[in-house]
Amino acid sequence: MEAIITAAGLGTRMLPASKEIPKEMFPVPFRGSFKPVIQIIFEQFYDFGVRDFVMVVGRGKRVIEDHFTPDYDFVYYLEGLGKGRQARELEEFYGKIERSNIAFVNQSSPEGFGDAVLRAKPFVHSDFVVAAADTIIDGLPNMVVNSFLVTWVSNPRPYGVVSLDGDRVVSVEEKPVDPKSNWIIVPYYHFDYRVFDALEFVRRGRGNSKVEVQLTDAIKYLIDGGVDFRAIKVDRMYDLGNVENYISSLKLILQSSESFVV
Repeated sequence: MEAIITAAGLGTRMLPASKEIPKEMFPVPFRGSFKPVIQIIFEQFYDFGVRDFVMVVGRGKRVIEDHFTPDYDFVYYLEGLGKGRQARELEEFYGKIERSNIAFVNQSSPEGFGDAVLRAKPFVHSDFVVAAADTIIDGLPNMVVNSFLVTWVSNPRPYGVVSLDGDRVVSVEEKPVDPKSNWIIVPYYHFDYRVFDALEFVRRGRGNSKVEVQLTDAIKYLIDGGVDFRAIKVDRMYDLGNVENYISSLKLILQSSESFVV
């Protein structure tokens, strides 16, 4: 199993804080410490058994690569200061990094979530999982091939909206003005290799325009071609992609299950 974690967006909705610090590195209270969003996602996939990762980053995201580069001198420094808990946490994180294969791929310009996934194609060899590094969930459920997570919200317009027949996906639509349902995509997916062909088809159809390549368009293309997609319902997601959602998600996290106890 391979995992693609996308972290290439400009983070404009989180300015000015995101000008120098990528939003994927914003801290979230998690199991007694503050961890960057992208670290939480990485560790959840790791604990699920994933060892091969592709992280798609963009301009100004070097700090993410630095964060995933072990620095044992800093661990020893913390130990010398008597900060044993912090040293052990870093050492455990570094151990997970060293037991994993992590490749960084650059998305030089913000051309959409689908384009970011497509750039990871040379590093993927079978079915794989995808997560956007601005959303976390309480725990990863089992996901069959060609499935994604969904949740119910009162205002689905800012999201990818899903129409369902039981757990079968009937249609998907990106940020519709008139949503067909209140079920939205939580950006955790399990694909087979055909999604890359679909993304390339969507990119070709875009031509020279500046329209972003959307993952939902690739999913729609596959559904129209007869591929069966399943929706896995989760009770709650923590959307950390803009200021309002970041604040409300932090409040929910602090009130939620023991996995997020501070």
